[in-house]
Parts: sequence; C-alpha cells; structure tokens
Amino acid sequence: MWLDILRYPGFLGRSGDLVRGREAPASRRRMLALGLTATLGLSGCAGAQAPTAAEEQAGEAPRVAVAAPSKSADAPTTALAGSANAPIGAPTGARPAVSQPAPPVVPAYVSPTVPPAARQAVQDAYDAMRKRRWADLDQLVPVAAADPVLGIYPRYWSLRQRLQDPAMPVPQAEVQKFLNDTRDTYLGDRIRADWILASARAGDYAQVLRIAPVQDPSAAVQCAQLLARHLTGKRAKAADVIDVFKPNTDCWSLLDQVNTDHVLSRKELNGLLRDTLESGKAGDISRMASVVFDDAAMVQFAALMKNPRKWLESRPQPHSATDFELDTVALSRLARSDDRLDAARYIQDRWARWMPKSDLQWVWGQFGLAAALDVDPDAARWYRESGFVPMTDFNHAWEVRAELRASPIQWDRVAAAIRKMTGRQADEPVWRYWYGRALAAQGNDQAARQYYESIAGDFGFYGQLATEELGRTPSLPITPAPLDPTWVAQARANPGLERAVALFDLGWRREAVPEWNFTLRGMSDPQLRAAAEFARERQIFDRVVNTSLQTKHVVDFGQRFIAPFEGRVAAKARQIDLDPAWVYGLIRQESRFIMDARSHVGASGLMQLMPATARYVARKIGLKDFTPDQVNDFDTNTVLGTSYMNMVLQGLGGSQLLATAGYNAGPGRPKRWRAQLQAPVEGAIFAETIPFTETRLYVKNVLSNAVWYSMLFSGKPDSLKARLGTISPADGVRTAMP
Repeated sequence: MWLDILRYPGFLGRSGDLVRGREAPASRRRMLALGLTATLGLSGCAGAQAPTAAEEQAGEAPRVAVAAPSKSADAPTTALAGSANAPIGAPTGARPAVSQPAPPVVPAYVSPTVPPAARQAVQDAYDAMRKRRWADLDQLVPVAAADPVLGIYPRYWSLRQRLQDPAMPVPQAEVQKFLNDTRDTYLGDRIRADWILASARAGDYAQVLRIAPVQDPSAAVQCAQLLARHLTGKRAKAADVIDVFKPNTDCWSLLDQVNTDHVLSRKELNGLLRDTLESGKAGDISRMASVVFDDAAMVQFAALMKNPRKWLESRPQPHSATDFELDTVALSRLARSDDRLDAARYIQDRWARWMPKSDLQWVWGQFGLAAALDVDPDAARWYRESGFVPMTDFNHAWEVRAELRASPIQWDRVAAAIRKMTGRQADEPVWRYWYGRALAAQGNDQAARQYYESIAGDFGFYGQLATEELGRTPSLPITPAPLDPTWVAQARANPGLERAVALFDLGWRREAVPEWNFTLRGMSDPQLRAAAEFARERQIFDRVVNTSLQTKHVVDFGQRFIAPFEGRVAAKARQIDLDPAWVYGLIRQESRFIMDARSHVGASGLMQLMPATARYVARKIGLKDFTPDQVNDFDTNTVLGTSYMNMVLQGLGGSQLLATAGYNAGPGRPKRWRAQLQAPVEGAIFAETIPFTETRLYVKNVLSNAVWYSMLFSGKPDSLKARLGTISPADGVRTAMP
C-alpha cells in the first residue's frame, strides 16, 4: 500500500526540479497509442505488440513476453525465454562467408576541370545564402553553373528559398527542370521534399501526392503527405497520425485538421499531451494543450502549469473528462516539487479517492521518472506504484534503470519492468542483455544464455558484455581479404562522392555529410569499403568509420577502428602514463578524428575541448603563451586533451568509467552520481543509470571503443567488464576542474 511506502525509512524525495539533461522523448512513443515507434537504446529495434482495445480502456499495458532472438544471417535461431527445449546456436563474432561481386571494370578517370571563377562564384553564393542576400545569390547562379562539380548547389539554394517563401507562388516548372537535371542525386531528393512541403502549405494537396517519394522523409514531409491524403478522400487513421507526429509546423497543421475531423479520441489526445509534457519544452506543451483543451480549459491549464499545488488547492472534486485530465496533469507536475514526499502525501490524502486508477498510476510513473533523473535511490519505489499503466519508451527505460540502481537489486522486478515494454523496445540489445542478467540472477541460466547468444555477435557495448557473460574470451573479427584497387577507383569516379569531397575540402561539413551518405545508398560491401578507403585517402576520417560501419557481411576493423596520426596520439598518452586505447576510444567518439570539429556548445578540435577547459589545463601544465585559436592545432589539442583526461582520471580514483563521464559532463557530476549510491554497483549498472542521455551513450561507446583499440594495439584480449570495474559510494567532494 502507498501509505506503507511513505513510512519506509529513508524514503526521501530529493529536492530540485526534474532535470532532463539533453534528453527528450518523441511524442509517438506511447504504447497506449497504436503503433508507436520511437526507440531508446544503442541500436534499432523490431516488432511492436499493440495493446487491445480492452487493454487500452483498462489503462493497462499487455504483459509482453520479451521477443525471441531475431532470425538473421548473423544470429542463431532461439526460442522464447524459459523454453526448456530452446535450441542454442553456436555464437560467433565473425560474419558468415558471403560471395562478393567481381571487381568492376573502371575506365581511366579524369577529374573534371573546374574554372576558378565558377568555384569562386559557388563560394560567394554560399556566403550570400548564409547572409540571406537572395538577390546576390540569384545573380551568382549562372556564373556558378560552370562548376561541373558544385555548380548545382547555388541553383538549389535559390530554388529552395523560393519554395520556402509563402508569399511566392510555387515555381512548378523550375522545380521540374531542376529534377530533370539532377536525377538520382542528393539535391534532387531534397528539392522534392521542399516541393512537397511548399505544395502542402499552399493547399495544393493533389500536387503533394503526385510528387515522387523522397528517401528517408522527415516527419514534416510525412505529416504533409498524410494531411494531403486525408484531405483528398483517404481519411487518416489515428495510429498513422500518432506514428508520424513530431512538433513542427507541418505536423501541427496535420494535428489541427484531424482533430477538427475527430480522428483522434479524447484518450489519444490526452496521451499526446502527456508525452509532450515529458519533453519539458514549454512551447510544445502549450501548443499541444491548445489542441486538447478549449479556451476556458486553457486558462486553467496555464494556471496549473505556473503553480500546480496552488491551483489544486482551489479545485473541487472532478466530474468532467476535462476536469480529470487537468487534475491529472497538475498532480503529475508535483513530481517536480522540492519535497516529493510531501507532494505524494498530499495526493494520497486529497486526490487518490477521486482519481481513476490508471490516471493515478501514470502520475506515480511521473514521480518515478523525476526521481530517477534526479538519481534518487528510491525512484524504483515510486515506479512500483505505476502498475502496468502505459508509459513512453523513455519512461519504461527509466523504470528498468531505477530497479537496477535500487539496493539490493530485485532482479524479478528488473525482468518485470522490461516485460512492460513494447516488443520493439524490449528487443533492443540493451534490454536483451539486462533481461538475460535478470533471468540468470533468478536461476534460469539456460534462458539467460539464449539472450546473451542473441547479441553476442554485436560489436557494441552489450554484445561485448554478453560475450563475457557467456564465458568467452573476447576476440577480434577475422581480417577481411584486401580490397581490389579497382573498387577504390570506382569510388573516386563516383560523382556523388566527388561532390561530397569537394564540399569537405571547402569546410562545408553540413552540406558534405548528407551528400556523402545519400550516395552510399544501395552500395555493396566492397563498394562501401572502397568509399571508406577513398575517404581515408582524403583524410576524412569520420567518413571512413561511418561508411565502414554500414557493411553487412564483411567487418573491417582497420576502417571501423581507424587509428590515424601515425602513433602521435599514443605517444602523447604514454608521456603521461595514460592508456592509448582509452584515448583513441575517446577521440573516436568525440570527433571521429576531425581536426577542426566544433560542437554546438563550442567544444573544439580532435579532443573537443571547451575554451574554459583549454585555458585551465594550459595554465595547470605551464603551457606558455596559449591562445584560444591554438585549440585546433594537433599538438596543442592532444597535449591539452590527454592532460585533462589524466587530471579527471586522477581526481576520480583512477576509474576510466567515472573519468569518461567526467570528460563529457564535467568531473563534478559523476562525483555527485556516485555519492548517491546506496551500495557498491558494477560499472555496467552505473553506466546504464547515468541520467544524461548524451553522457550515458558516450561512456558506453568510449569504453567499448577502448576495448577494441586495446586488442588491435596489443594483439591480446581485453575485458570491458574489467574496464568498467565496480563503483562504490563516496562523498561528492566539489572539484575546481571545469
């Protein structure tokens, strides 16, 4: 009972608002709304199980059995957990032998001659586009057209501007001519997407449906297309609306229209609002509320969002559907109270007798989420009051993490929390691993092995952990045969890759990366490896890694775990007795070896140093005459970066796990997270329960990378579990390091 939980010694709500860090769920992640598809984890997922109408009405999610390991060319066939006769295939990190196409016959390639004046016009057009000088851009288009590689870009920028201007008519004929001139190119695909959006905003829905499909359409394009179908006679289904919706102009237009046409039920609208509330984005929350509530209710909504406790104090017993939803939202906002314990008592004493069970359970789920993201050790106790109420994938994930962080861990509850997930979410490697651990802890070793086997061939964090759980010595995949040079010659002659390289050479990464990625569509493994080698030749190291990661049957660690700069990074690491594999693992995650990389928060260079951090470290190591513009210099960046890694490592007791988290989120945060532990935990659990999504994934990837680099450098096995170690509670002493 809830009152018993309130009496539990040490059950103290932590102060502070719900901090979401850098994490926000997409609105389509409700299991309650049919067919939700967003994911949370390290890899894609497959196969969702939608609840029945009866389950929706009851407000309870189905008790989904965790999906059986998927059948694929790379995984053994296995049965559901608990099946006594489940066959277990022999796992292996190596891919099955696959016959490869013969090398192509490539004629001698002659790079096109680029008139200097035309290339300069392209650069001037880029500057005009960024400064929104549209008249200047239009004048540069014909001059830039003489550039056989990049001349199409100024024309695209000009045409895109006209499509995005609602005051201008859609230039149908010019768009069609552009498409005729740019068949099967990235810019042709992009202009089709822009054309779809412009036509929808102009109300020409028949034209929207005539335009050929685009590759990987954005949520905005999908919303525009669904709206067009809805308004031309093919009524939209609620599940389709919820599946594509994301907060943007075109999706709001879709939602407004289908709401007017009563496509969504009250319960589905409430679900969208509740999902949006989790995002913490005030503008989106207010906009979604305006879809759900009428003007009078919106006045009440604004008041409750400002001060939920004060608003609730003046409320009578709810009667209407609107009253219940407003009260439920207000109660959920109390999870952000400075004293969650007092807020919970208030809900129990004043509101519990009036609220439907499923609404109250959703509120407790919000208390669990707020506590989990605040690293409250008792978060699991709030979640246990949520029952089987449908929640977002984001919230279901945090329920599992809260159970993992509880002391002592109740593994049956970990397993039960995973079973609450959709089949799609539960099928992700992260939850397969933890479900296997839960089964093993409960004595079901055979079923646990099935789950480990299903992901042991994955080269990521959880595949590595699963391999070790199976008792196997980690090993590198078989080195593939050398690539025939004619494949690389074919890559050099590919117009799309050539355009991308020209864009990289100009420093226009924002344009270059999608151009490169679009060109990779449909490539075979040899073609992908060849494209990666072409990128290596041009020292575009991030494309070497990302391109090689797309091969399906051949795994080339020489590309995937490239170690450029001829040992200079390792040498600087060894000068201060730092593990070179860890340093390379961090750089691979930070910048993918891009020398002049810059993040959205201002971090720079190979090791992504913030300006304040660079100045601090330079002062500490006595680097004289340091200036901020030196941060992109290779030697300066690596000296400062490795020195900072070492400082953080020493300040966090030599734990690579804590130091990696500290490098990303600041050394004070892992100290605070460690201080809130109730007992020592294995490193994998600490990593899994880091409350910032970026930092959590960062830590997993860096340490996973470090294991492979260590094995590549030494030729000896390495252990991820050993690197993760055990994290024990310790005082969160403040640190002066940035």
